[in-house]
Amino acid sequence: MTLNNSILGIIGSGNIGAAIAKGLINADIMHPTRIWLADVRTKHLQGLGDKLGVNITADNREVAQKSDILIVAVKPQIIHRVLQEISDIIDDGKLVISVAAGVSSQDLERILGKDVRVIRTMPNTPLLVQHGCTALAIGGHAEEEDLARARAIFDSVGKTYLVDESLMDAVTGLSGSGPSYVFLIIDALADAGVKVGLPRYLSLEMAAETVLGSVKLLIETRQHPGVLKDMVTSPGGTAITGLHTLEDGGLRTTIINAVEAATNRSEVLGKKFSST
Repeated sequence: MTLNNSILGIIGSGNIGAAIAKGLINADIMHPTRIWLADVRTKHLQGLGDKLGVNITADNREVAQKSDILIVAVKPQIIHRVLQEISDIIDDGKLVISVAAGVSSQDLERILGKDVRVIRTMPNTPLLVQHGCTALAIGGHAEEEDLARARAIFDSVGKTYLVDESLMDAVTGLSGSGPSYVFLIIDALADAGVKVGLPRYLSLEMAAETVLGSVKLLIETRQHPGVLKDMVTSPGGTAITGLHTLEDGGLRTTIINAVEAATNRSEVLGKKFSST
């Protein structure tokens, strides 16, 4: 999918915004001169401008004015103020893409106050290394071409999945928050390695490579994780003994509960945002 001669604006040049710009440039999908970044942190913004060759400004309205596609990559706590600031500039000729957790497309449309074309997304932080997982939901006025453009953008930094908007809180609980669960597991594995005698640097590297290799094996073989688990376990062996300990400690239940709790929190934040 080509973005043709579109001008992309990104309000918010934090991890997500900067990674999207970098991904588009590295994938040769957009030339840096067709990307605008806006941020209040001028020193940080200048560094990105020098590194990526994109246009930069501290003025959100300037980016909104120049853009055909506008990505609002700010925290849910401030997105209302940002959208109000630019609402008079946005019309139905622009596509607005949000990455704010818990903020529905209906809320975005309500704040902007017109039949704006909106795509709501939930990416995760591995897009920083072009391995993100991004869910997309179409707003009430968006068209198939808008979805194709949004997918082209986020496919440049990972994989995209179209979901019904009613599932976005669940996506937030699983893939949006999921990297933090994986990092905690890696950290625990590294601590365990140190406890049984491995040097810290070696234990952490081996824990990370074990997780990376296991994920690659799962994706490339397309086997069910239970099948791959059974490949490691032999009768009376070390792996089955370790698995028994994990099950006894409730690891599986705890992870399920964590995803459910994060999903519920996303729902609460969304309702709080809507009410205000």
